[in-house]
Amino acid sequence: MDNTQLIKLAQEAAKKAYAPYSGFNVGAALLCKSGNVYTGCNVENSSYGASNCAERTAVFKAVSEGERDFVKIAIVSEKGGLTFPCGICRQVLSEFMPNGRIVLYSDEQGIKEFALNELLPYAFKL
Repeated sequence: MDNTQLIKLAQEAAKKAYAPYSGFNVGAALLCKSGNVYTGCNVENSSYGASNCAERTAVFKAVSEGERDFVKIAIVSEKGGLTFPCGICRQVLSEFMPNGRIVLYSDEQGIKEFALNELLPYAFKL
């Protein structure tokens, strides 16, 4: 699956976000080594710590279906700018795709791709 297709799936996922507090709808599309794609959106809660990011939603969906090897993840927001994963999401992604790629989209900059280890060079490991 190419980056453009993955971005489109992430954009569709962002439309499903539940973000009444921030108004910041985010979508993610996670490509697994198997070729399967899992999407996720952010889900907010009035108890902010109970909220979940789009990236982790996609990862948890994939893991709950038995997937463990991820290739890349596309992340977009409906605001149109590049939306980098937060620190918690970077750490979660590093568990399953330490050599994976992060694909972002901006209306102004188009598609940008980064190695996860560029965004989290010293990930926590046991």
